[in-house]
Amino acid sequence: MPAGADDALTDDLPDGRDETPAERADRNWNEVLQELRVLQTGTQILTGFLLALAFQPAFTDLSAGQRALYLVLIVLAALSAIVALAPVALHRFLFQHRAKRTVVRYGHIALLTSLLTVSVLLVGVVAFVFDVVVSDTASWVVGIALGSLIAVLWIVVPVVVRVRREGESR
Repeated sequence: MPAGADDALTDDLPDGRDETPAERADRNWNEVLQELRVLQTGTQILTGFLLALAFQPAFTDLSAGQRALYLVLIVLAALSAIVALAPVALHRFLFQHRAKRTVVRYGHIALLTSLLTVSVLLVGVVAFVFDVVVSDTASWVVGIALGSLIAVLWIVVPVVVRVRREGESR
């Protein structure tokens, strides 16, 4: 292949893909669906764990504060599932209305919201277990540690990678 021949195979879009706006929206929607599947599986496992707790004999030994935290966690689990499923509901409602790009944008926002909700849920579930099994202090320590880890891995690292990539592309 002559020098520069590869350049003719790419389009003028920043990511170098040769696709129409509809093809791009379809690809992005598939990526959103894959991410929703991953998120939903983890949320379903956490929700099942939480729902099963209420039917355990030791549940009656929980303090009023622990019960309140448990109920908050149940609501967060339901909220995360509802938000994560919202793009699917919108897609069904707008099916064959040529609104895929709108659905993808909505899915992006819903995924970010779900990630936030699930992060709070994860920290809360682990803190709840530490509160019941170890102590109130251990619950706070592990909650702060996990919250910090989530902030670093889910926010700081992606921002640093994005800024570096944008700097390289200039």
